[in-house]
Amino acid sequence: MSIAKVFCFGEILLHYAPPLNSDFIKSQNMPFYLGGAELNVASALAKWDMPVKYGTAMPSHFLTDTIISDLAKKNIDTSAIQFSGHRIGCFYLATGLDMKSAGVVYDRDNSSFASIQKGSIAWKEVLKDVHWFHFSAISAALTQNATDVCEEALIAATELGIPISVDLNYRAKLWQYGKTPIEVMTRLVKYCTVLMGNLWAVEEMLGINSTIKSSEGFSTADLEQAAHKSMTILKEQFPLLNTMAYTFRLADTYFGVIFNKNNFYKSPTYKIIDVKNIVGTGDCFMAGLIYGIRHQHTPEEIINFAAAAAVGKLYELGDATEQSLEQIKKRML
Repeated sequence: MSIAKVFCFGEILLHYAPPLNSDFIKSQNMPFYLGGAELNVASALAKWDMPVKYGTAMPSHFLTDTIISDLAKKNIDTSAIQFSGHRIGCFYLATGLDMKSAGVVYDRDNSSFASIQKGSIAWKEVLKDVHWFHFSAISAALTQNATDVCEEALIAATELGIPISVDLNYRAKLWQYGKTPIEVMTRLVKYCTVLMGNLWAVEEMLGINSTIKSSEGFSTADLEQAAHKSMTILKEQFPLLNTMAYTFRLADTYFGVIFNKNNFYKSPTYKIIDVKNIVGTGDCFMAGLIYGIRHQHTPEEIINFAAAAAVGKLYELGDATEQSLEQIKKRML
């Protein structure tokens, strides 16, 4: 009998990360990482010994074969990967910069995942050994095709009674195919049971206005209050949601809040210094949420673990965390 898995679905990406202020052309040296929000979540969960399955689309060639071999070594089930299209999407972002930075350059047009076709995946078969489905708003930001396939998957998961989580990671540069984030994401989030984001992503993508337009000049208590109000409205508009979590990364502190079955909790506030890398922090937080919920931890334990994992990711290079459970638990306050 197969072990039930967490299924992460989204575009795999090649991340080229030139060091800041370096002449990487002259040195002919540019670090490269495997990326993609959903793959980062899958990698973290596999690292923490949770059964994981990953679905995406890639062309059939030697690079894909090499990537799949690497994922298999990390105990990630790759059987749901579709071989289609002609290219793997990529992005360029200097080490240390945020994905929301003006410096990010996307090269994802006509990628295999962006070109994925509705009806091409036998979802009932793919999901037969799955007990959790995860995706992110980035997939829906790419093309109408990708959005349609996501919705197709969400309908199938709902019919099978599989919990669905979504990361509302907002990337303004990606929404270029004629639909607004609010048009698309309000349609998809109605299927979800768990949501991660922040005050301003929820405003941009679901139309729930925040009482605070920026974290600058506001106290932790102010941010908590604004988050609680936003989450209350979110729950009213999307009744299937039973868990919502927001993150706050300020100048030198980090914390998260969670709204779980009408109870609201805040993680400890973590000091952050000498940050090496911001990419993948939210994905690590998302993985922490899934890990805590699937292990039936208390809401306080869930948000503390997720926040501690995210803070640890700030000190790692690469897109996916290499932290062990022991390292994260040691950091927890």
